[in-house]
Amino acid sequence: MKNKKNTISKQPEADFIFKKKNYTWMFIGLAVIALGFILMSGGGSDDPDVWNPAIFNFQRIRLAPTLVLIGFGIEVYAILLNPDKKK
Repeated sequence: MKNKKNTISKQPEADFIFKKKNYTWMFIGLAVIALGFILMSGGGSDDPDVWNPAIFNFQRIRLAPTLVLIGFGIEVYAILLNPDKKK
């Protein structure tokens, strides 16, 4: 009879891929994207026969899409961020 060692197999700890710093940046990015979409909304008219030139103002044409793109950039940064890296 062979001497069998009692081996207890340890399961690896379940760690999240992202840390708190990543999730913080992700929520900031989501907030910037949401703000961009909120600024894009509105400007319509209840009467389809009335032209409302407010749909072409700076807020809806330049600012809101820029905020959405910046928000997506923040999301990419949050995914690529390595919180364990020391300076």
